[in-house]
Amino acid sequence: MADPDRHRCAWAGDDPLMQQYHDEEWGVPQRDPRMLWEMLVLEGFQAGLSWRTVLHKRDAFRKAFAGFDPARVARFGPREVERLMADPGIVRSRAKIAATIAAAKIYGDMAARGEDFTAFCWSFTGGKTLRGDGRAVPASTAKSEEISSELKRRGFKFVGPVIVYAWMQAVGIVNDHAADCFRRNA
Repeated sequence: MADPDRHRCAWAGDDPLMQQYHDEEWGVPQRDPRMLWEMLVLEGFQAGLSWRTVLHKRDAFRKAFAGFDPARVARFGPREVERLMADPGIVRSRAKIAATIAAAKIYGDMAARGEDFTAFCWSFTGGKTLRGDGRAVPASTAKSEEISSELKRRGFKFVGPVIVYAWMQAVGIVNDHAADCFRRNA
């Protein structure tokens, strides 16, 4: 459980789940390909909403999307789409559901070509975490624009530069913890 007395980034607020996410996940370099894909998908679902909303629905998303197993999600058809559209535990956007299924197929196609998703994700920074200044947090950067363009070229949807930058922060490709946050130098 999150320690309420720690100084953390302001966005973590006083919601225990947000604090736990901040303390244990956000900004931690993620190298698991399935988790990198899951977080990219969830950031896409977050478009137009708050991360808090998606985070509080994450367990329902995981259940609804077969544990975010790309191979299983890639086989979802019209029946599964209708099941998902009827699931009140997730964000019920037909376009975002379709984008997730398509993203699973792209993930599988990359793997079939011998392209590791982790290596792909981290290739844009040479495998290193970029570090923000701890004071100003941009909505997007030239690097998120570059990654967004490549993801779109491959057929991914809901991967604009702002969504991609939020994903980069979430999976630790960028460390944007505030200057006075206990996680900044962790």
